[in-house]
Amino acid sequence: MTLPKRYNPHTTEPQLQALWQEQGTYHFDPASSAPVYSIDTPPPTVSGNLHLGHVYSYSHADFFARFWRMNGCNVYYPMGYDANGLPTERLVEKWEGIHASDIGREAFIRRCLAVSAEAEKEYQALWQRMGLSIDWRYSYRTIDDQPRRLAQWSFLDLYEKGLAYRQKAPSIWCPECQTAIAQAELNDLERASTFYTLDFRLEDGQTLPIATTRPELLPACVAVFVHPEDGRFQHLIHQQAIVPHFKQRVPILADPDADPQKGSGAVMCCTFGDTADVTWWHTHQLPLIEAIGRDGRMTDAAAEFAGLSTSHARQQIVAALAEAGLLLGQEPITQSVRVHERCDTPVEYIVTGQWFIRILQQKEAFLQAGEQITWQPPHMQNRYRQWVENLGWDWCISRQRYFGVTFPLWYCANCGEVLLAELDDLPIDPTTQSPKRPCPHCGSTQFHPESDVMDTWFTSSLTPQIVGQWPGPDGDSDALYRQVFPFSLRPQAHEIIRTWAFYTIVKSHYHFDALPWQTVAISGWGLAPEGSEKLSKSKGGGAASPMDMITQHSADAVRYWTASTSLGKDAHINEERVQAGAKLVNKLWHVSRFCSRFLDEEHQTPPPTEESFTPADRWILARTQQLIQRVTKLFENYDYATAKSEVEVFFWRDLADNYLEMAKQRLYEGGAAAAGARFALSTALLTTLKLFAPILPYVTEHIYQHMFATFEGTDSIHRASWPQADERWLDEDMLRLGEALIEIATAVRRFKSEHNLSLGTELAQLHISTHDLQLDAGLQASAADLLSITRAGTLHIKDGVDGGLAEVIGNGRFTIAVMVDKPAAKSAR
Repeated sequence: MTLPKRYNPHTTEPQLQALWQEQGTYHFDPASSAPVYSIDTPPPTVSGNLHLGHVYSYSHADFFARFWRMNGCNVYYPMGYDANGLPTERLVEKWEGIHASDIGREAFIRRCLAVSAEAEKEYQALWQRMGLSIDWRYSYRTIDDQPRRLAQWSFLDLYEKGLAYRQKAPSIWCPECQTAIAQAELNDLERASTFYTLDFRLEDGQTLPIATTRPELLPACVAVFVHPEDGRFQHLIHQQAIVPHFKQRVPILADPDADPQKGSGAVMCCTFGDTADVTWWHTHQLPLIEAIGRDGRMTDAAAEFAGLSTSHARQQIVAALAEAGLLLGQEPITQSVRVHERCDTPVEYIVTGQWFIRILQQKEAFLQAGEQITWQPPHMQNRYRQWVENLGWDWCISRQRYFGVTFPLWYCANCGEVLLAELDDLPIDPTTQSPKRPCPHCGSTQFHPESDVMDTWFTSSLTPQIVGQWPGPDGDSDALYRQVFPFSLRPQAHEIIRTWAFYTIVKSHYHFDALPWQTVAISGWGLAPEGSEKLSKSKGGGAASPMDMITQHSADAVRYWTASTSLGKDAHINEERVQAGAKLVNKLWHVSRFCSRFLDEEHQTPPPTEESFTPADRWILARTQQLIQRVTKLFENYDYATAKSEVEVFFWRDLADNYLEMAKQRLYEGGAAAAGARFALSTALLTTLKLFAPILPYVTEHIYQHMFATFEGTDSIHRASWPQADERWLDEDMLRLGEALIEIATAVRRFKSEHNLSLGTELAQLHISTHDLQLDAGLQASAADLLSITRAGTLHIKDGVDGGLAEVIGNGRFTIAVMVDKPAAKSAR
């Protein structure tokens, strides 16, 4: 069937997407005996509009799903939405201009549910338009009943095992979000700051200069530390210093963590400026002065500065010190500050009561688990290892927010005993439901509910169980879970190795003593077109929206860009690369349309005799088998970018630019001479379509359905078999001869271009001289195809070329020369 003249992706792509959904092309079959390839798809957080960075990374998982599906696997590829917790709350606050304190907890939760439901519809529409081969029957939300039930079961199980505990201690606190956060939610942000050198006085009135970037913490200063071997201060150890302006007396203590090279060598310890303060406070059993409140403002401990924000307090305290002559100097510096990844707000360390999961005591087990998982690319395992080795805090899982999974517990109002919910009652909201039994410790029936909610990672770290529909320890309908767990693949971005990957490994180890997946594929970031800024749903980004880019170019063209950079590497939004994808789609269509004039079912089986094939036919068939072997290996190793490049080179250079031109004359003439060309062309084109199919699913499907579906017996290329190399056609001699034919054709094209001749200009004569008898014989056998691709009137193959008769244009393995005059009748000698 001849293809239509033009390919319109803007109408064809939506039509094909609808057809795939209608026919269940990507459905997982629980009854199949085929090997299962299961994907623990990352559920995007509902925190804003999806951007091209998401399209970049989510496309990668789809490449693998499509490849393994064509290789006969029963692919389980679900999609979820991480629709609970702080990210969604902040989205609602931003989009609707409301806070829970304005409308109450229950009304705020209803707004979160409504906003997240609308956002999820937009997410699904984009994923479908991008052609992700997801089985939408297995969609989930982390705020649904079963995920909440599993998260609460997880907490109960960890509590019973002694791995969950509540403690009032210094916690990492975000003043903007007004909640505790985990170590994994911190980023480092470079900013301009000032090093202030302050006048601490000794008991004898001498000055002890101390430098700090946070003079607002002076009211919380509880000690001064020096290095025990720093000769400048050894005589001062165990003496006291007087804090400037606030005048409290604090001990001068020795600790090896004090850096003699930083500032004056003496450092103040405040409760709390950073983790070093927390460590010193705990090690040396220092007093606690809380100068900064949960709202990020100064407390009464700051005296006349109470109620000010930390930045305003810093300004006023510096002014007061300068006025009193206690500011010895100030120096501008660039400082790395720990900030909350969600809002870029510098964090504080505040004493609060929080729930934690013990992880520090199991670091070795988590390192061993990481060693047993295959990381793609392999160096990403180092990031995981470094994160685990440098852990300094247990996992804080409680959040002082509203929209999230609640803790299934109450506190006895009489004795403070923790009362856990029953497993059968999960999921439960203790803020609206009461326990069914009295306190086992004192018998009281009065309780206070735990009002905190769980860190969203506490739920999403159970995605293998959520997407596998594990019924829980008391359930018996776990057939699906047993099919898909452990999962074949966890695709994700590199910045959440420390959260989603690590916490999932933690949960799988603690609950099941098993690895959650076999392979982790780590994508890089999609970066703004200029600079290196990571795109963000919540913060926006300087790039076109995904739908706009698809509308302008096509989904296949955008997918081409997403496949142009390997796993683990960041990629700038590059519209020129998208345009190159659109050009490839268009070329693929036009080449296929040309081929469709000569191909039908009878040409998709080999001709009866070897004489039907010219050396050019044998070359393209050999190159096709070689390509199959190479690209299959690359996809098996998760290297879709190199696979795409190699298929593209084959298509443009070997098939479109050279083989078609070699075989064109025989195709037009028809008859027996065209039989080999038709078979070779059919094989090469169908293989090209299949190898491109994981990356360009729309155009390959459309061409396949028009040209090959009937012969293949499969209505979709994405359910067709992946090409298998036929070793009968692998022939090193033909591969070498094919390169020689291309070299000759390239030399002739260069000659025409340099002489301002069109490529279709006929040449009177083409002379080729070689001293390689085997090559000479191959060229003689390829005469018809050489005449076709060079447009030469006659072809002369002999030992030497008379430069007086022809213009020499090549001097490589052979000499090539041409004569341009009135074309003679075509012949070969």
